[in-house]
Amino acid sequence: MNSRAAWLVAAAGAWLAASAPSATASAAGCPSGMVKVKDFCIDQYEASLVELGHGKERPHAHFLPVGDARVRAVSKRGVFPQGYISRNEAEAACRESKKRLCTDDEWLTACRGKHPTKFPYGDEHKDGYCNDKGVSPLNKLFPDKVDGEKYGASTMNDPRLNQVAGGLGKTGGFGKCRNAWRIHDMVGNLHEWTADPGGTFRGGYYLDTTINGEGCDYKTTAHNATYHDYSTGFRCCK
Repeated sequence: MNSRAAWLVAAAGAWLAASAPSATASAAGCPSGMVKVKDFCIDQYEASLVELGHGKERPHAHFLPVGDARVRAVSKRGVFPQGYISRNEAEAACRESKKRLCTDDEWLTACRGKHPTKFPYGDEHKDGYCNDKGVSPLNKLFPDKVDGEKYGASTMNDPRLNQVAGGLGKTGGFGKCRNAWRIHDMVGNLHEWTADPGGTFRGGYYLDTTINGEGCDYKTTAHNATYHDYSTGFRCCK
């Protein structure tokens, strides 16, 4: 059995074992895996992907770019979320689930919580609440590369990066990284694309939640809508 096949077998088992959507989501009239925030629904967890077109759905490896695969977004606890995804690919994955990418305003409203704060859990940063001080996989895997090589497109999309221990965390794995709506991981873990067609991602990732703003205010606009690397993820709204 090759490594891809072995991963699919293990992932399918983990998928079935992951917890069911919360009662809060269904009680609010939102689709499974989503919660109600004012006048919209938002995924409770960072999105993972399932592949379509194989007779039945199967998990898409979180450490592989989407490529030519037809995928849809899933909001599920206890799985690794999808990195290596562009804004346009994320939008298409949301659309396959009859959802859409969140607007900037929706994303910020959801992140700041019912009583708006800088971080989902409050106004002061707290160590260990969110996945924001992880291991650098680039330094671990490519210690001898100079910056120009280390941050190239090929290196930044190496499938091994989000498999390094101490880096990417599973959805909901940092139990205190949530707000009163019980939305998880909006700061840290993975950057999250919003609907801005020019390319905007928010919230920081497991190595950085401060360079481009703190907490919910973190915002990057330096990349276009086709850009992706190991740090870029998303969640959907409806």
